[in-house]
Amino acid sequence: MDEVDGKMLQTALDWACGPGRANCSEIQPGETCYQPNNVKNHASYAFDSYYQKSGRASGSCDFKGVAMITTTDPSKYFFLLV
Repeated sequence: MDEVDGKMLQTALDWACGPGRANCSEIQPGETCYQPNNVKNHASYAFDSYYQKSGRASGSCDFKGVAMITTTDPSKYFFLLV
C-alpha cells in the first residue's frame, strides 16, 4: 500500500522474514528477486510468501494494516502478485 509508513513496512518485513518464517531467500543480495532493492518490493515478496505458506488464510496478509490482498496484478507498481 503506497501510503504506508516506511518504518512500519520494514517492521512487518522483518517479522515476515523472521518469526513469520516466510521464505525470504530470494530477496537477499545477489539472488534473483533482490532487485529492485527497496522495502516495498521486498515486503511484497515476503508477504506473498507468508500468505501462501499460511494457506491463503483470511487475515494472514494484513500485517497490521501495511498489506492487503489484491485480485489485480500489482507487479507494475510493486513486485509480486499477492
